[in-house]
Amino acid sequence: MMRSLYSGVAGLKTHQTRMDVIGNNIANVNTTAYKSSSMTFSELMSQTTQKASGANATTGVGGTNAKQIGLGVKAGAINTAITTQGSAQSTGNPFDIMITGDNFFVVSNGSENFFTRDGSFYVDGAGNLAMTSTGYNVMGWGVDKTTGNIKQDTVTALRIMSTANMTYPPEATTQANISGILDENDKDVTSANGKTVNLNFFDARGYSYTAKFTFKQSGEPNTNVYSMELTKLLDSTGAEIDISALDFGNRTQQKMETKVTLNTDAYMWDGKVLKTKDGTTEVANLADIFNQDGSLITPQDDAAAQKQQKALDAIAKAYGYEGSTDEFLNLYITSAADPKQQLTMQDLLGNMMAGKNTDILPADGSTITMEGRYFEGTTVVFNKDTAKLESVGGSTTNLGINAAFSQLGGNFSDITIDLSECTNYDNKGTSTIGATSGDGRRLGDMIGVSIQKDGMIYASYDNGMTKLLGQIATAAFANASGLEKEGDNLYSATLNSGEFDGIGVDITAGGGYMSTGQLEMSNVDLSSEFTEMITTQRGFQANSRIITVSDTLLEELTNLKR
Repeated sequence: MMRSLYSGVAGLKTHQTRMDVIGNNIANVNTTAYKSSSMTFSELMSQTTQKASGANATTGVGGTNAKQIGLGVKAGAINTAITTQGSAQSTGNPFDIMITGDNFFVVSNGSENFFTRDGSFYVDGAGNLAMTSTGYNVMGWGVDKTTGNIKQDTVTALRIMSTANMTYPPEATTQANISGILDENDKDVTSANGKTVNLNFFDARGYSYTAKFTFKQSGEPNTNVYSMELTKLLDSTGAEIDISALDFGNRTQQKMETKVTLNTDAYMWDGKVLKTKDGTTEVANLADIFNQDGSLITPQDDAAAQKQQKALDAIAKAYGYEGSTDEFLNLYITSAADPKQQLTMQDLLGNMMAGKNTDILPADGSTITMEGRYFEGTTVVFNKDTAKLESVGGSTTNLGINAAFSQLGGNFSDITIDLSECTNYDNKGTSTIGATSGDGRRLGDMIGVSIQKDGMIYASYDNGMTKLLGQIATAAFANASGLEKEGDNLYSATLNSGEFDGIGVDITAGGGYMSTGQLEMSNVDLSSEFTEMITTQRGFQANSRIITVSDTLLEELTNLKR
C-alpha cells in the first residue's frame, strides 16, 4: 500500500520538474540564441518479490517470469537542443552577428573563457568588441604585422578601435597614368600655352600637390609629334613650388613655326631700350639683362635677379608672351650668318645688346617667324596610321617617363608616368586626355567597420583604403550538448563536451558562416511546449489521484478495528 503512495509522490515530483523545464522554455521564448530543453522520464527502481525460474525438463514444468513491482519514476535526462538553429532576427546593427552552424563565439571575463551563441556585440570605451549584456570581451585572432594576414594563435580580446586603427597612414605617389585622346584638331594643343593635364599626387606625409603637364603639337609635317613638359607644381593651397632643380626629360628641340610680333600699338624699341609707344616711359633695358658682349648677366643678389627677371617678363609681354617668359626666350631660328647654327630668342636679344646688325629682333617691330622651340621634357610620337602611341622620348618599349620629384627634397618620391594608353584619334576637336594617380594617398580617417562571413573584421577609411583588424574566433565541440549553462546566455566546457584548446577554429572550416545585422532568435517552439504542458498537467493529475486513492484504501484498512 505504501509503495503506491511513494510512486505517486515520485510521479508528482518528476512531473513538476518537467513543468519547470517547460516553464523555463516559455519564459525564454524571446531570449537571444536561447536553446530549448526537454526532459525524458525513466523508472526509478523495481522491487523483486520473486525471481524468474527456468523450465524443468525432468518434471516438465515450465519456467516463470520474475515478479517485480515498480517504485516510481525519475527524471531520466534533461537535453538541450543546442544544435538546433534558431530563426534570424534582423536588427540592422553591424555589430549584431548570427552564427549559422554548430560553432560558438568565445568570450572572456578576463580570467576564463566562456562560449555563447548570443552575437549582440558593441565596441566599449577601450575599443574592444564586447557583449552588450555582460561586457565580456569577444575573443579572436590578431594580424601578423610582418605578413598582414591573420595569425591563428591563442585567442585574445579584439581591440578593433585602437588608436593605431583609427587612421590609415599616408603614402607617397610613385605610379601615375596619363591616358585618353590627344586630338590633333584640339585648339589647345596648337596654341601657345598647349594642352594642360593636371596630375594630383601625394608626398610621404600625405600632403597633396598638383603637377601641370603641357602637350604641344609640332608643326607640319610632324603633326603626330608632341612635346610634353612639366610647367608648374602647386601645393594644396595653390602656391607654386620652384621646380628649377627638377629633371624632367631632357632639353629637347621641337619644330613648330611661330610668328612673333612686337605690339607696336603699345611699345617701341629705342636702341637697346624697350619703351612705351610715346617714347616717354622705359619698359625694359637690355643692360639690366645682358653684359656688353651679349652674354646673360649672373645676378649677384636677389634685387639684381628680380630686376633682370622683371625686364625679361616685360619684353615677353610686349611680344604676346605674358606669363610665358621661358617659352618666349626658348624660341629658336636658324642664324642668317651661319645656317648650321640655331639661335634662341635670348640669343637675338643678346645680339641686340652686343650691337650686332644681324640675327637680332627687327627694330621696327615687324613679324619674325621662329622655326621652333627648346623645352625641358620629352617627345611623344603617335603612329600616323593607327593613331596609337609609338614612342616616348625616342623609346618604343618604355612608353613612359620618370618625374624625379625626389630631387626637390623633403618627402617627395619619384613618379613613373605611364602614357601607353594615350591615342591620337579624331574626336571632333576635343581631347579627353587626363592623368590619374596609380597609388599614393593622404592620411585616412576610419569611416566604417565591416565583418565578413568568415569573421574577418575590416575597417574602411576616407582615403579609399581598407585594413584587416582581426578575425572573430569560434569554438567547436564534439558534444555541444555537454556544455554547462552559466547564465547570461553563456556556456562553459565540461568533461563531456570536450575541452577548448585556447585557439579555436575558423567558422568556415566546418561549413558555417556569420551574418551581420542579424541575431539568432530562441529556438523554443510554443506549440510543442503547450502540448507538453497539457500532457504534463494530465500526468501530474493522475499521480495525485494515486495518492488520494491509496489514502482512501489506508483509511478503510484502519477502520477494520472498529
